[in-house]
Amino acid sequence: MNELSYRALVWLTYRLAATFAVGLPLVLLVWSAWRRDAMVLRLLGLYWKVASLMGISVLLLVDARPLGYLTAVVAPVLMVVSVWFWVDLNEELADQPAWKALPLTVRLWRWALSGFGVISVAMTTTGLSCLQGGQTASCLAWLEAPQGLHGLAATVFDFIFGGQWTEAFAAFVGYVALVAYLAGLLQWLLIRLPRYGRVAGDF
Repeated sequence: MNELSYRALVWLTYRLAATFAVGLPLVLLVWSAWRRDAMVLRLLGLYWKVASLMGISVLLLVDARPLGYLTAVVAPVLMVVSVWFWVDLNEELADQPAWKALPLTVRLWRWALSGFGVISVAMTTTGLSCLQGGQTASCLAWLEAPQGLHGLAATVFDFIFGGQWTEAFAAFVGYVALVAYLAGLLQWLLIRLPRYGRVAGDF
């Protein structure tokens, strides 16, 4: 595969992420809040907590931190698991009438997200060779979208706060967020999962 083809696939992966991992869940969140659908709100609340790892990956890749390539592989796996894992939410969704628009859209989105997850893992795995800090064309392709978003964020940050949002500061925020994410994940694995299992409850 030549460099241009690989770069196109990387950008396709980012566009799919923007559509199925960010855009549609935001639409569903607003829709479920408007309809006051507690089940969908709980599912999406859990999803966004898990999906924050994808945002952390972007922050790390802004400054070309090698760890960002690893978290970019793990994030879609956890995101897909988060929408299928909970027994009580699965049962509530299954009990919803098939013709109702919101539950039907949630079902379709879960399958679309799963498809995205497979594509994303297949692509981001190819970036694991960049963990050694390589500056090859394939590694640089993964940095283009995060650094483009960083430029937009820096402009907005400067306009609102009159300060500088630098690549190094973005990476620092990413590391802090990753520590908090891992602490929350460990707490769930060691305390909540053994106690409640696959029941979401009010979590």
